[in-house]
Amino acid sequence: MAMVHFIGAGPGDPELLTLKGRRLIEEAALVLYAGSLVPEAVVACAGKDARVENSAPLNLEQTHALMVETVRAGGDVARVHTGDPSLYGAIREQMELLDGESIRYDVVPGVTAGFAAAASGGISYTVPEVTQTLIFTRMAGKTPVPEGENLRALAGHGSAMCIYLSAGDPEGVQAALLEGGYAEATRIVMAFRVGWPEERLVFTDLARLAQAARENDFTRQTVFLVLPGQGELDEGRAKSMLYDAGFAHGYRK
Repeated sequence: MAMVHFIGAGPGDPELLTLKGRRLIEEAALVLYAGSLVPEAVVACAGKDARVENSAPLNLEQTHALMVETVRAGGDVARVHTGDPSLYGAIREQMELLDGESIRYDVVPGVTAGFAAAASGGISYTVPEVTQTLIFTRMAGKTPVPEGENLRALAGHGSAMCIYLSAGDPEGVQAALLEGGYAEATRIVMAFRVGWPEERLVFTDLARLAQAARENDFTRQTVFLVLPGQGELDEGRAKSMLYDAGFAHGYRK
């Protein structure tokens, strides 16, 4: 029976698409991809007879109609989202409409930009004895955030953070992080269009976040990595015990 597959396309690099995701795109009758964030190269593997549509100019009802039409005709749909569909992927409302039509669907995970940025920069979010927590969030903008999740409040945890959808207001990001308690020397990595050919990473500190973002024209498609315990003075201070010769566990005496 035909169905809809929500597929995480990763951050932009076609080689970061999962094997399962690629196979489902190759087999789909309709490939519906978010062209504002997903490069055409990611869906270039679609079958020669497949219908390939950019969903960027379409609204929810229009994309839903295309999916229903295809499934009712007996074809599978590859609904291709940037990054991982579970993070800012707007899949919940699509699933509710499909439930109303009794159309089956599943989700194929993808590599989100925050992890691709860390990989590109050779970064570990977690630092022993410093932070073992990673917060994914964004600033309030056209879409609000719950008051208890405003950036200043979350900054109070002092953990590593990955901030999405906030590049239009780097001054606001910097102010909220400082007000929340991060030190000015906190390491910041700004990753622009990570996974795309024009990818750029800029390493700076919190005191210079806004200035560096403006100087590099990082006003969109940029994630901010907030990395406490990873400044120059902290490097090498704390190390994982996992491979320490004096640390025993179930596989090593």
